[in-house]
Order: sequence, then structure tokens, then C-alpha cells
Amino acid sequence: MIRVANYNRLTIARETDNGLYLTDEEGREVLLPKRYMPENYTVGDPMEVFVYTDSEDRPVATTERPKVVEGGIAALQAVGFNYHGTFVDWGLPKDLFVPKRNQQAPMMVGEWYAVALYVDNVTGRPVGTTKLATRVNNDEITVRPKEEVDILIAVRKPKGYRVVINDRHWGMLYDNQIFTDVKLGMRMKGYVRKIAEDHRIDISLQQEGFDQVKIAADEILKMIDEAGGVLSVGDKSDPEEVRLTTGMSKKTFKRAVGYLMSHGVVEGGDRTVERIDRKK
Repeated sequence: MIRVANYNRLTIARETDNGLYLTDEEGREVLLPKRYMPENYTVGDPMEVFVYTDSEDRPVATTERPKVVEGGIAALQAVGFNYHGTFVDWGLPKDLFVPKRNQQAPMMVGEWYAVALYVDNVTGRPVGTTKLATRVNNDEITVRPKEEVDILIAVRKPKGYRVVINDRHWGMLYDNQIFTDVKLGMRMKGYVRKIAEDHRIDISLQQEGFDQVKIAADEILKMIDEAGGVLSVGDKSDPEEVRLTTGMSKKTFKRAVGYLMSHGVVEGGDRTVERIDRKK
């Protein structure tokens, strides 16, 4: 069965002037347009493609990879609108449509939104929705403090980013917890810092406690080796310089360097950290 808004493993059946026709095990066909044809292929070869619908609601295949598939959630930017709704960029030539009835609040072009994707059971086309209450909520928390989680950077707020945790909960990543490049739409690892009594969840990008120190120490050693044995930040370096160089807060950096120094691995200076074994 060919599933719209999903990846499908199909078989090359025949070539036409418009492209390749691919079939499933039941003989159903879908066109892979000419611009997506592989350089080398043979009729009968398997191919993995993503299937969506064209402007006439006909299934069409592509080798491009969208930002979201059926049942998933992604942070997507609104790029256009008409009377009936808003179009968002999901990484394919034909933008994803979010009808007005599916909008939690009116969507503005240029803004980013957490969007879930489903297939309309009447038209068969992929459709977006920002009404996520049944999918993303904090009614029953399934994570715990210090747990590693997957986060989606979803919405910019004055003091940080609203994130989706494990595609299930809302959380907040504050600016003072960010020491690396973060952009709307990114998926990354995070850690649960705190769960409030009202079920609000605060997220960090770094583990807290001794585990964080050991992980940071390993990362610093790797950076030192990649830099030829000397890292160009140290105890007296500006916190912003430390953040840009290491992706860590000054506090985490100093604790990790102290840990390495206590084990005789590095020598820390005001503006550098150097591997001791590289000096011999």
C-alpha cells in the first residue's frame, strides 16, 4: 500500500517522458518526476521515496526529505496565506496547508509554529494543524528531573524558547541555559532541569551535577586535541568567549578544567588550557 505523507519502499516499474513510475506490492503506481530520477537505475530496482500530493491532489513521489511526516510534529515557518488558511514550509516544493479551522490562533507569515501533520480522510492530502492539545500537553508528566530527552525548538519567547519534549510535553528552554547555536525548527538533546508543581518543565542543554562535569571534560579534551594541544580560552577569558569557543557556560568550563587538572591531564592558564602530555 502506498501511504501519503510517509516514506515508501517501492519498485521501479517503468520509465516515461515524465519520469519513473513506481509500484507497491499490489501494483499501485505513483510517479517519480524526472528531476528526481537517479542517474543509474534498472527496472525492478527498489527505491525509498516520500509520497505526498500535487496541486491536483494526485499522489506524487520525491527523493527530497520533508521536515515532518504523518503523525509527527515540527517547527515550521509560515510562508503564505489565502482566505482558507496558511501555508508553511515543510521542505518540499508544494507547501503544507494549515486550514483556519486547524489554527490554535491566527498564523502570521514569517512566524514559526509547532505543526502536527495528518492525512485528511476525505481528500487524502497531507494537512497541518497547530491544535496540539490532544498530542502535546503536560496533564500527565512522563519525564523526570535530570532525564535526557529529545526537544524540538518550537516558539521564540521573550526569555527563551518554548520546546516540545519527546513530541509529548511542552517545556521552556531559557536563554541563560543556552551556550550553543539554537535555531527554530532544530531537534536536539536536552535535559529536564525542573518540574514545577503546576507541571511546567524547565529544560537545559547540559547535564547538571558531576555527570555534566565529566562529559564537559571529555569534550574539552577533544577540543584541545583538535586545536593541536592548546585551547585558546582559560580561567580569565570572557564568558562569551568561552561560550563561543566551547559551547559551554564559564561555570561548566571552569569545573571541567578543574577536574582535568586534578587528574594531571591538563595545565590551565589565564587564557589557555594545554594538555600536559603534549608538552613532554
